[in-house]
Amino acid sequence: MWLRAAGVPLATGVRVSQRHPQDPHQWGPPTSRPLPPGVNVMLRKIAVAAASKPAVEIRQEGESFYIRTSTTVRTTEIRFSIGQEFEEQTVDGRPCKSLAKWESENKMVCEQRLLRGEGPRTGWSRELTNDGELILTMTADDVVCTRVYVRE
Repeated sequence: MWLRAAGVPLATGVRVSQRHPQDPHQWGPPTSRPLPPGVNVMLRKIAVAAASKPAVEIRQEGESFYIRTSTTVRTTEIRFSIGQEFEEQTVDGRPCKSLAKWESENKMVCEQRLLRGEGPRTGWSRELTNDGELILTMTADDVVCTRVYVRE
């Protein structure tokens, strides 16, 4: 399991072979790399306000995930299974179809396709390090934003 492979301990008495949800694993607050110049001014202000104390909760059951990200500005929740298309919203609120896949044992990548209209090609990846960090990378065409969360 992804969380286990990265050294995140399972709840007492829960084994990997049992398909029971694990206790949630939480990360926060992150460090961020600067937003590139092409990012919308309003989104930049929201990102700065939200960066103060975001928290991420991840639950994994087999290949199914629940990810909740909470900030002072908003809370987002997604549920998905690796290899199965699902609906979510891009960071700026546009509806899209997404498909998450494993890139490595500790890293999942997700490509997003807008349901209507045109816009940049977007996606995200989440990687767990052996040091207990969660690295979230979001892309929009050539613009890349990376956040590094520390496990609480």
